[in-house]
Amino acid sequence: MPFSQSSQISPIINLIEKEQPSTLLDVGTGFGQYGFLARTNLEHLNLFEVDGPHSRRREKSEWGIVIDGIEAFPKYITPVHDYAYDSIFIGDAIDLLPNMSQSYDMVLAIDILEHFDKNRGLRFIELLQLASRGSVIISTPKEFIHQVVEANPYENHRSVWTLDELEFLGYTQVFDNDESWIVGRTDCRNFTDHGTPEATLGRAPTFGETKYAAFNSEV
Repeated sequence: MPFSQSSQISPIINLIEKEQPSTLLDVGTGFGQYGFLARTNLEHLNLFEVDGPHSRRREKSEWGIVIDGIEAFPKYITPVHDYAYDSIFIGDAIDLLPNMSQSYDMVLAIDILEHFDKNRGLRFIELLQLASRGSVIISTPKEFIHQVVEANPYENHRSVWTLDELEFLGYTQVFDNDESWIVGRTDCRNFTDHGTPEATLGRAPTFGETKYAAFNSEV
């Protein structure tokens, strides 16, 4: 659904605050929850100016942090997106990610991975890494949750992922949560070589057929 379970908000926002990315891509924005929280916690005092008895909300052109988002379902776009994000790209992330015009210090995919089957999920993870010049943070439910949404098939749940699978893919940062795997990796600059995803797509490491064959937890 277009919002995240609340227990994972604090560890994810704490991680964003710790890493202090200058550029961030939120893949699967939903209603814009993480874009808004990232904006307020990263931009912080730069959002609002106080000078003695005078105060003003700073214009977007004066902000210092770039936060972009990808959302497949246009009906999820709200005024939150207009405020919190610099750019919103509408469409399927697997189609959009190879053609992003820049790479990002941090890429978020919060409660997105379970909406892909395993083969497309592996491709999705690969593209997240190509879009990042720093870290990728992924969260996904620990158990399969049946969900079919006729009005928005992007919301259908198609897979469940184990911690072993995620660690096998290099996501060895694991953050405590009872309901979701929250995992990260910080070495994505090795994939992008500080270039754009499109420029590096042909020469970046891929998971390979033998690794694809190891993932058989379809539902």
